[in-house]
Amino acid sequence: MANQSPKPQPVTKDIKYYQKKFWRLFFYTLGSVFLFFLFASWGLFGAMPSFEDLENPNSNLATEIISSDGVVLGKFYNENRTAVKYKDLPKHLVDALVSTEDERFYEHSGIDAKRTFGAAARLGANGGASTITQQLAKLLFHGEGSKFLPFRVVQKAKEWIIAVRLERQYTKDEIIALYFNQVDFVNGAVGIRSAAKVYFNKEPKDLTINESATLVGMLTNPSRFNPKRFPERSLKRRNVVLGQMVRNKKLETAAKNLLEKQPIKLDFRPESHYEGLATYFREYLRDYMKNWVKEHKRDDEEYDIYGDGLKIYTTLDSKMQEHAEEAVREHMKNLQEEFFLQQKENKNAPFVNITPAETDKIINQAMRNSERWRILKADEKTDEEIIASFKKKTKMTIFTWQGERDTLMTPLDSIRYYKHFLQAGMMAMEPQTGHIKAWVGGINYKYFQYDHVGQGARQVGSTFKPFVYATAIEQLGMSPCDTIIDGPFMIRKGKHNVTEDWEPRNSDHQYRGMVTLKKALAYSINTVSAKLIDKTGPEPVVELTKKLGVTTEIPMQPSIALGAVDITVQDMVAAYSTFANQGVYIKPQFIQRIEDKNGAVIYEPVPESHDVLNKDIAFAVIKLLEGVTDEGSGVRLRTQSGGSGDTRWTGYPYMFTNPIAGKTGTSQNQSDGWFIGMVPNLATGVWVGCEDRSARFKSITYGQGATAALPIWGYFMEKCYEDPDLQVSKDEFIKPEGFNIKVDCWSPRSSSTPDDSTAVDPVDDQNLDEFNGI
Repeated sequence: MANQSPKPQPVTKDIKYYQKKFWRLFFYTLGSVFLFFLFASWGLFGAMPSFEDLENPNSNLATEIISSDGVVLGKFYNENRTAVKYKDLPKHLVDALVSTEDERFYEHSGIDAKRTFGAAARLGANGGASTITQQLAKLLFHGEGSKFLPFRVVQKAKEWIIAVRLERQYTKDEIIALYFNQVDFVNGAVGIRSAAKVYFNKEPKDLTINESATLVGMLTNPSRFNPKRFPERSLKRRNVVLGQMVRNKKLETAAKNLLEKQPIKLDFRPESHYEGLATYFREYLRDYMKNWVKEHKRDDEEYDIYGDGLKIYTTLDSKMQEHAEEAVREHMKNLQEEFFLQQKENKNAPFVNITPAETDKIINQAMRNSERWRILKADEKTDEEIIASFKKKTKMTIFTWQGERDTLMTPLDSIRYYKHFLQAGMMAMEPQTGHIKAWVGGINYKYFQYDHVGQGARQVGSTFKPFVYATAIEQLGMSPCDTIIDGPFMIRKGKHNVTEDWEPRNSDHQYRGMVTLKKALAYSINTVSAKLIDKTGPEPVVELTKKLGVTTEIPMQPSIALGAVDITVQDMVAAYSTFANQGVYIKPQFIQRIEDKNGAVIYEPVPESHDVLNKDIAFAVIKLLEGVTDEGSGVRLRTQSGGSGDTRWTGYPYMFTNPIAGKTGTSQNQSDGWFIGMVPNLATGVWVGCEDRSARFKSITYGQGATAALPIWGYFMEKCYEDPDLQVSKDEFIKPEGFNIKVDCWSPRSSSTPDDSTAVDPVDDQNLDEFNGI
């Protein structure tokens, strides 16, 4: 038998072999991890933030609109975020955050190794191990993580690197503040300051422990633990946060037990462009800023009003603005009720004295100008399809003075419904500075976005007459106490470019005979205004209005004396303010300064002003205007009753006793009602009317300025006088030194009370003939 080869024996490898294998694998792994993080830090797996990025992280900060008394009126934003400093955060808010999100925050350098290894050992079963700094890195520089594992690993590595860099760049307190400024609390609240405002209507420093715990509880999942939508779930989560504060010795157990029993009390005020104070003004300011950024650049780059965190300090006073909005609201809902009552018998409501065909034209034009038409047209619908959709009933929410109401209505009917609403425009301004203190452009910005202060010019009626009187005083050397005959008067064809004979009539169809200029303006006598402009000519009157800042093109015709011109509320208030400012026109100002996000002033406007009239003439016009409220169309400011005899209108018992210079105005057919009133340091103008001029009151009783607009002024001033902090004057207007124009005609506020026959000074027949054009 042949010899068999011996079987090969297995090679026995000693322990050194395995040790070498282990250490080789270990160093390869360690080197790979090192290279992975090195390459990630170099940006090979995607851009990493630079030193400059870490120094100035892009926070997309909202621009704040701030009143002259320090109240935030609103914001311009893509994200509703306003930065807050660490010193403005209450200690219990910081304690709640650290106790809940990162207990060893003050012990690690961006990464909590203990939590990281623990999470890895549990395969993330009990949640991740992200520190506050890591969460901040994620919020600042790479947003939501990917669910694809390789990408997630890369993102996590970048997150760790950025976290470490952040820890080197910022103090712990700064990291806390940065984190609170970045978190999205939903409902349009980005950052802790917006969240505190939206959910509790507070600044962060004023939050209670429970409110702080509620907001911190949202951080895990803001939508899931939203206290507005899920109050019970949010309450449980808040109590968990309180428990964490006890665990970390930031809160006593006894205090926790008491706090847990308290409900979450929200003061929910979502911030939007449609809500809050001064909505119309904020939109006017937005349009202004769109042009401002093109003219005021930063290193040849435009500012971003939605993300650069600018602070626009305006001239508006928040209290005056509140009073103005309340005055408009209180009066307009009463006036609207009367308007609806009067339209019940009108088959063509709300239009008066126009044909059904003309009404259809108005409605059809409104339909084609609507947002609904624009959207359907963009969807390439035909005109026939769009019109058909306007005739189908649909669910909608409509505006009423009792609040929003859900209803079923065709879009075409909704257009006609909204045509019924009376609108208003109101502005208050300091004559001496040009600072606009209040701006109400309409009755509700959400539903009616046309601005009737700076955007809408309307027929001013008799509020134009003081410009005629001022021209007559300057050109003809007249005084408020000079007399003129109120009687039939005609300007013949060809004179002053009149194309046909013009014979103005008084609104009451009466003539009063001999009257002073002061009485003529007080009673808004048309014939006297016509006689004055006939003597001066239209050209000097038009030239004066231009000097007074009126931007409307005014025709060179005598009929302008009765106010047949369209002017904005803003221009009218500025023009009247010139009389109160001793003849010096100051262009209305609504911005005091603009600061960047670091507090550096980047813009301060220079007031624009120029002389228009000498002090004596300006004061003489003021005395003329005082006559309107002393004995004329504005006298209801000094009476117990609001005016029309209806008991619903007796709620305006003004009884003002201080000097008031003012003028009412009513356009043709009562389409526009005006009142402009002044005290020495505040001029306020009010306009009331429907969007369409053919929608109006049938009679002058309610359509006149004294009923439609004046009560808003009275209510506003009453509120201002009740607030001593506003320091609205009750003094006499300042009389210039050496003043020698006769203005002391009889006034109801003076001690003697002569009858009308002795209330005027006689003039000789020659002067009468001169001023009557005979």
